[in-house]
Amino acid sequence: MSIILIRSLILYILVIFSVRLMGKRQLGELQPSELVITILISNIATLPLEDTDIPLLLGITPILALVCFEVIISWINLVFPKFRKMISGSPKIIIRNGKTDPQTLKELRFSVDDLMMSLREKEVFDIEDVQFAIVETTGNISVMKKQSVDTPERSDLGLKVKNYDPPQVIVSDGKVIPQAVKVMGVQGSIEKILDSLNLKLDDVFIMTADTQGHFFIVDKNGNSPHIAEKKEGYS
Repeated sequence: MSIILIRSLILYILVIFSVRLMGKRQLGELQPSELVITILISNIATLPLEDTDIPLLLGITPILALVCFEVIISWINLVFPKFRKMISGSPKIIIRNGKTDPQTLKELRFSVDDLMMSLREKEVFDIEDVQFAIVETTGNISVMKKQSVDTPERSDLGLKVKNYDPPQVIVSDGKVIPQAVKVMGVQGSIEKILDSLNLKLDDVFIMTADTQGHFFIVDKNGNSPHIAEKKEGYS
């Protein structure tokens, strides 16, 4: 039993390492070659666990070989577009200028139900609202609504706003996250903000901050969230 546990731990770490090397795509975003490699790795990893007579090295070696092969293929795809097109295919336009292309849908073996389901996943429930749609090489559909039914942007309304990055968590469960604090530039502000709210660091469950000096604090007692602003003199 201990041998199986040790093997499981080693293979678990190896598979995690292999997936990290291949990138951070979701399963539905994998290219065909990446999906094949992922399936092969998962199948190979189970062999030394099912049969303890198989040397662990016979499971590790092909996994590492497949990962190296995938890295090489990815590099070739970047350098040679024609090879990338041959391996991964190319995006297909299924709706152009509001007109659906039945022939392309047949080539992709996309039924009407498949099309409507994909549109609903993009929060489009009426195909008449679609100006342009394209099936990516991953099988996902990218949709552009007609301008007449699309949600207006602030620029369309003539509103001028400043652009800034979203808030980041700077304190999690009473512990400061140094990297986030440095990025937000609030190194000396946390204690002063908490003192003004009569809170201690250990009392904080979540604390976020943005580059505009806005703080959002949730304490561990379940009270209403605290909102604070960065004042002059806080560094």
